[in-house]
Amino acid sequence: MKQTHPASVIIVGGGTAGWMCAAYLAKQWGAKSHITLIESSQIGTVGVGEGSTPFLKQFFTDLGWQEQDWMPHCDATYKTGIEFANWTNSQRFSQYFHPFFTPLDQQTGELFFDSCQTLRSSRGNADVKPEHYFCAAEMVRKRVTPQSTKLPGDIDYAYHFDASKLALSLKSFSTQLGVQHKEGKVAEVYTEEGNIRGLRMEQGETLSADLYVDCSGFVGLLMKKALNAPFRSYRETLFNDAAVALPTQHNSNEPIAPQTRSVGMDNGWMWQIPLTSRIGNGYVYSSDFCSADEAEGALRKALNVDDLVPARHLKMQVGRLDEHWQGNCVAIGLAQGFIEPLEATALMLVQYALYQLVDGVDSAKPLASAQQAYNREMNRMFDGIRDYIAAHYYLNTRTDSAYWQACRHEMCVPENLQYLLDKWDSGACFETALDHLDSELVYLRPSWYCILAGMGRFNSPEAHQKAPVHQASLAHLAKLTAHYFSQQQRPRSGELTCGM
Repeated sequence: MKQTHPASVIIVGGGTAGWMCAAYLAKQWGAKSHITLIESSQIGTVGVGEGSTPFLKQFFTDLGWQEQDWMPHCDATYKTGIEFANWTNSQRFSQYFHPFFTPLDQQTGELFFDSCQTLRSSRGNADVKPEHYFCAAEMVRKRVTPQSTKLPGDIDYAYHFDASKLALSLKSFSTQLGVQHKEGKVAEVYTEEGNIRGLRMEQGETLSADLYVDCSGFVGLLMKKALNAPFRSYRETLFNDAAVALPTQHNSNEPIAPQTRSVGMDNGWMWQIPLTSRIGNGYVYSSDFCSADEAEGALRKALNVDDLVPARHLKMQVGRLDEHWQGNCVAIGLAQGFIEPLEATALMLVQYALYQLVDGVDSAKPLASAQQAYNREMNRMFDGIRDYIAAHYYLNTRTDSAYWQACRHEMCVPENLQYLLDKWDSGACFETALDHLDSELVYLRPSWYCILAGMGRFNSPEAHQKAPVHQASLAHLAKLTAHYFSQQQRPRSGELTCGM
């Protein structure tokens, strides 16, 4: 039996994920489906996910939503990459930058790969710091935004934003497209033979639809609770399960750097995300090694923030469902799974899930085949991201806390990650290893080189020595940026950065 288009859709749960679903489904199916989003003001949202990947640009393009339509309302800034600091005990590899990529990186990127190969093969010392080879790092150094450049072609960049304000903007966008917003709390979920039959609201009203989308967060009201979908934990690989967040103020005299910072702490890491209105900070940690009070105290000390500024504590459930689409219900967002926020992949997974869902429903495949393909692809995405996130922890060389040593010695290392590390360590052709796993990897060649080099994964004796900076690469970047980058836009706190 072929898949049929849903005449009605109910989304349970708001927040950024819920309203992303509403906006995208309304844009794709608005003329064919009646879409309702149920949201309770009694139930809070996580709301601190203030970063994204470059994939989000495509989402807003698909909505027909211009940056000036939403960025000023969400305190948004641009992001060209992530700086990692204090993840190793090596002076040489104490910090590195993971860039997003531009068409101008081809020449200097190949110089970077060659330098990595030189150090891998013990053919001599070489500069292997990614920030010396990629234009995104130069944009951070010069404090320029992607929209103020004259770069040819499309370039990768992402955003920082206030997640609660983004949800409100998406809500306004969605309701203008005809999405019905219903305030209330689901009191009971009726099921029958693996499907959702209806929802009873606390006010007594009963609602039903052809398709239900579970955006109810970690609780998983529909998929986990009502349909008993099994959850696969990543806890043996990723130890962090909690976070505490605190805002701080900008130094208004300094331009905003278009980057996220991820700084190693005793029992996890601290994020620093610049918005136009504030800096978002948080400490992601493992409750097996650190209490909530200890984490909050460490974060306050690192930021020099007193007790008058309130902190927000969060618990994280890291892992994924085995089946994300079951019967007439699909889970999206935290309800389907979560991988800690180290690479800001949460909204990327929401977006990818929506694209796969629409493709599956609109395809000519029978329902069972569409669901199998969807679940298989979502599991590939989750597991592939998990592998890359796990690499950060497994590659650390810190010896100053039990946490960091456990990340190296007690982690259940994913099979694909171990395969790549073995090939890298052996000096074998790393491109061949990447090609071998191509269908299972989410992160591509430049990202794997950046993390392995940035964390100092080299057996060469020269790796323990300071290397001369690759002056030719830096000179080439300087020449390119002098031609293509305008320094007229150097956003400061409180300024709009949407390139209007």
